[in-house]
Amino acid sequence: MKKHCFDTSGISNPLETMPEDIHESAWTKIKEKISSGEIAVTREIYDEMIHIVGTVGQCIKDAESELLLEVGEGDWDYNTYTAETVRMQETYADFIAENTGRAGTVGLNDISIIALAKTLKLPLVSMEVAVNNDTSRKRRIPDICKIEGVKHMTFSEYCRAENLKF
Repeated sequence: MKKHCFDTSGISNPLETMPEDIHESAWTKIKEKISSGEIAVTREIYDEMIHIVGTVGQCIKDAESELLLEVGEGDWDYNTYTAETVRMQETYADFIAENTGRAGTVGLNDISIIALAKTLKLPLVSMEVAVNNDTSRKRRIPDICKIEGVKHMTFSEYCRAENLKF
Protein backbone atom coordinates (compact mmCIF):
# COMPACT_ATOMS: atom_id res chain seq x y z
CA MET A 1 0.00 0.00 0.00
CA LYS A 2 1.32 3.43 -0.95
CA LYS A 3 2.09 5.69 2.00
CA HIS A 4 4.15 8.57 0.55
CA CYS A 5 4.99 10.22 -2.74
CA PHE A 6 8.58 11.33 -3.30
CA ASP A 7 10.14 14.05 -5.36
CA THR A 8 13.67 13.27 -6.54
CA SER A 9 15.08 15.80 -4.06
CA GLY A 10 13.54 13.78 -1.22
CA ILE A 11 16.23 11.18 -1.82
CA SER A 12 18.99 12.89 -3.80
CA ASN A 13 19.52 15.81 -1.39
CA PRO A 14 19.80 13.66 1.76
CA LEU A 15 22.22 11.39 -0.11
CA GLU A 16 24.48 14.38 -0.72
CA THR A 17 24.63 15.29 2.97
CA MET A 18 24.41 11.71 4.31
CA PRO A 19 26.44 9.60 1.87
CA GLU A 20 25.53 5.95 1.91
CA ASP A 21 29.13 4.82 2.56
CA ILE A 22 29.04 6.70 5.89
CA HIS A 23 25.33 6.36 6.79
CA GLU A 24 24.91 2.77 5.66
CA SER A 25 22.20 1.78 8.16
CA ALA A 26 20.04 4.75 7.19
CA TRP A 27 20.13 3.93 3.51
CA THR A 28 19.57 0.23 4.14
CA LYS A 29 16.24 1.16 5.75
CA ILE A 30 15.37 3.61 2.98
CA LYS A 31 16.12 0.97 0.33
CA GLU A 32 13.73 -1.37 2.16
CA LYS A 33 11.05 1.34 1.93
CA ILE A 34 11.77 1.85 -1.78
CA SER A 35 11.42 -1.88 -2.47
CA SER A 36 8.34 -2.36 -0.28
CA GLY A 37 5.85 -0.61 -2.56
CA GLU A 38 5.08 2.11 0.02
CA ILE A 39 6.51 4.92 -2.13
CA ALA A 40 4.82 6.28 -5.26
CA VAL A 41 6.37 8.31 -8.06
CA THR A 42 5.34 9.50 -11.50
CA ARG A 43 7.14 8.55 -14.72
CA GLU A 44 8.76 12.00 -14.79
CA ILE A 45 10.14 11.66 -11.28
CA TYR A 46 11.23 8.06 -11.81
CA ASP A 47 13.15 9.11 -14.92
CA GLU A 48 15.02 11.65 -12.77
CA MET A 49 15.61 9.20 -9.93
CA ILE A 50 17.30 6.57 -12.07
CA HIS A 51 20.27 8.94 -12.32
CA ILE A 52 20.91 8.61 -8.57
CA VAL A 53 24.16 6.69 -8.15
CA GLY A 54 25.26 3.95 -5.79
CA THR A 55 23.23 1.19 -4.22
CA VAL A 56 20.30 3.56 -3.61
CA GLY A 57 20.18 4.36 -7.32
CA GLN A 58 20.37 0.67 -8.18
CA CYS A 59 17.57 -0.06 -5.72
CA ILE A 60 15.42 2.56 -7.45
CA LYS A 61 16.09 0.96 -10.83
CA ASP A 62 15.35 -2.51 -9.47
CA ALA A 63 12.12 -1.33 -7.82
CA GLU A 64 10.58 0.35 -10.88
CA SER A 65 7.38 -1.70 -10.70
CA GLU A 66 7.02 -0.99 -6.96
CA LEU A 67 7.62 2.77 -7.28
CA LEU A 68 6.13 3.85 -10.57
CA LEU A 69 2.43 4.49 -11.13
CA GLU A 70 1.89 4.58 -14.89
CA VAL A 71 -1.10 6.25 -16.50
CA GLY A 72 -3.35 3.60 -18.00
CA GLU A 73 -1.92 0.75 -15.93
CA GLY A 74 -3.00 -0.80 -12.66
CA ASP A 75 -5.94 -0.19 -10.39
CA TRP A 76 -5.19 3.35 -9.25
CA ASP A 77 -7.22 6.44 -10.19
CA TYR A 78 -5.09 7.65 -13.12
CA ASN A 79 -8.06 9.49 -14.66
CA THR A 80 -8.24 11.81 -11.64
CA TYR A 81 -4.45 12.13 -11.67
CA THR A 82 -4.49 13.14 -15.34
CA ALA A 83 -7.24 15.70 -14.73
CA GLU A 84 -5.38 17.11 -11.69
CA THR A 85 -2.16 17.39 -13.68
CA VAL A 86 -3.86 19.31 -16.48
CA ARG A 87 -5.70 21.56 -14.00
CA MET A 88 -2.52 22.34 -12.06
CA GLN A 89 -0.54 23.02 -15.22
CA GLU A 90 -3.20 25.58 -16.16
CA THR A 91 -3.64 27.03 -12.65
CA TYR A 92 0.09 27.47 -12.03
CA ALA A 93 1.17 28.21 -15.63
CA ASP A 94 2.61 31.59 -14.59
CA PHE A 95 4.98 29.85 -12.15
CA ILE A 96 6.12 26.80 -14.16
CA ALA A 97 9.77 27.10 -15.22
CA GLU A 98 9.19 25.59 -18.65
CA ASN A 99 6.61 28.32 -19.34
CA THR A 100 8.43 31.27 -17.80
CA GLY A 101 12.11 30.53 -18.29
CA ARG A 102 12.66 31.36 -14.60
CA ALA A 103 14.93 29.17 -12.50
CA GLY A 104 14.08 28.37 -8.90
CA THR A 105 10.40 27.76 -9.49
CA VAL A 106 8.30 24.63 -10.00
CA GLY A 107 8.70 22.59 -13.15
CA LEU A 108 6.34 20.27 -14.95
CA ASN A 109 7.86 17.28 -13.13
CA ASP A 110 7.07 18.96 -9.81
CA ILE A 111 3.47 19.50 -10.88
CA SER A 112 3.20 15.82 -11.81
CA ILE A 113 4.28 14.58 -8.38
CA ILE A 114 2.07 17.10 -6.55
CA ALA A 115 -0.89 15.96 -8.67
CA LEU A 116 -0.08 12.34 -7.79
CA ALA A 117 0.10 13.11 -4.07
CA LYS A 118 -3.20 14.99 -4.25
CA THR A 119 -4.87 12.17 -6.18
CA LEU A 120 -3.65 9.50 -3.78
CA LYS A 121 -4.22 11.73 -0.72
CA LEU A 122 -0.65 11.07 0.42
CA PRO A 123 2.11 13.27 1.83
CA LEU A 124 4.82 14.41 -0.57
CA VAL A 125 8.46 14.20 0.49
CA SER A 126 10.90 16.72 -1.00
CA MET A 127 13.75 18.84 0.22
CA GLU A 128 12.53 22.02 -1.42
CA VAL A 129 11.96 25.08 0.72
CA ALA A 130 8.86 27.22 0.30
CA VAL A 131 9.07 30.69 -1.21
CA ASN A 132 6.33 31.81 1.23
CA ASN A 133 5.80 35.06 -0.62
CA ASP A 134 2.52 35.62 -2.45
CA THR A 135 4.03 38.46 -4.46
CA SER A 136 6.88 36.34 -5.77
CA ARG A 137 6.84 35.13 -9.34
CA LYS A 138 8.18 31.81 -8.10
CA ARG A 139 6.59 28.85 -6.37
CA ARG A 140 8.17 25.65 -5.16
CA ILE A 141 6.77 22.26 -4.26
CA PRO A 142 5.89 23.21 -0.64
CA ASP A 143 4.07 26.35 -1.82
CA ILE A 144 1.89 24.45 -4.31
CA CYS A 145 1.32 21.64 -1.78
CA LYS A 146 0.04 24.16 0.76
CA ILE A 147 -2.37 25.71 -1.75
CA GLU A 148 -3.55 22.27 -2.91
CA GLY A 149 -3.98 20.83 0.59
CA VAL A 150 -1.20 18.26 0.15
CA LYS A 151 0.96 17.55 3.19
CA HIS A 152 4.60 18.35 2.43
CA MET A 153 7.37 16.62 4.37
CA THR A 154 11.14 16.84 4.46
CA PHE A 155 13.27 13.69 4.53
CA SER A 156 13.71 14.03 8.31
CA GLU A 157 9.97 14.45 8.81
CA TYR A 158 9.43 11.34 6.69
CA CYS A 159 11.92 9.38 8.80
CA ARG A 160 10.15 10.50 11.99
CA ALA A 161 6.73 9.61 10.57
CA GLU A 162 8.02 6.15 9.63
CA ASN A 163 9.84 5.80 12.98
CA LEU A 164 13.13 5.23 11.19
CA LYS A 165 16.02 5.56 13.61
CA PHE A 166 19.61 5.10 12.62
